[in-house]
Amino acid sequence: MRKLTYNIVAHVNAKLKEQQVPYKIQFGNGSTAFIEPLGICACQGKEEIFATVVTEAFKEYGFVAEIKLTEFKIALFEKKVRVVAAVLHKKNQQGQSVIFATQRGYGAWKGGWEFPGGKIEWGETPQQALVREIQEELDAKIVVGEQLDTVEYDYPDFHLSMDCFWCVAKEKLVLKEHTDAKWLTREQLSMVQWLPADIGILEKVKEEMKKDE
Repeated sequence: MRKLTYNIVAHVNAKLKEQQVPYKIQFGNGSTAFIEPLGICACQGKEEIFATVVTEAFKEYGFVAEIKLTEFKIALFEKKVRVVAAVLHKKNQQGQSVIFATQRGYGAWKGGWEFPGGKIEWGETPQQALVREIQEELDAKIVVGEQLDTVEYDYPDFHLSMDCFWCVAKEKLVLKEHTDAKWLTREQLSMVQWLPADIGILEKVKEEMKKDE
């Protein structure tokens, strides 16, 4: 779990000084900071820019900032992103168990390899989200099986919670968002550069593939 540190406070104060916002923040505890106005008159009309600078500065460290100016306090919450991933598996022509890995074609982690999937939308179950995401990304219907595990991983600017499911494709997989894809045997799993969060499920995947052989 992320916690506020004095270094983070110093970074936020540097951003405020850079933007000439007449406020400072003080360390409270791991999830709270206190607001110090630098002169009542100087602060008048600066509330909005203060909120913007502080919100963006804390976002860099994976925090959502709830600013309570009347209480001179900032409550900090860890930014969490919940996603689902499909570990699509089948037998190849040699009778070996293989899984489907995709290469990301966008964003900061472009070029990295991952299990396809995406974010859970409001009102969806993880299984419903996975069916929708694979239809959108790979133009195919799937059968969602058992949940293998939930990976918890801290990226620099958010915490990722990823529910991973053992799945079977019922149609041909067509790349619509990824740049490349491979069916990998258990021995080939280390041949691609996996995204950090996906590394966390590989041992479990290897165990399931071994059972499937």
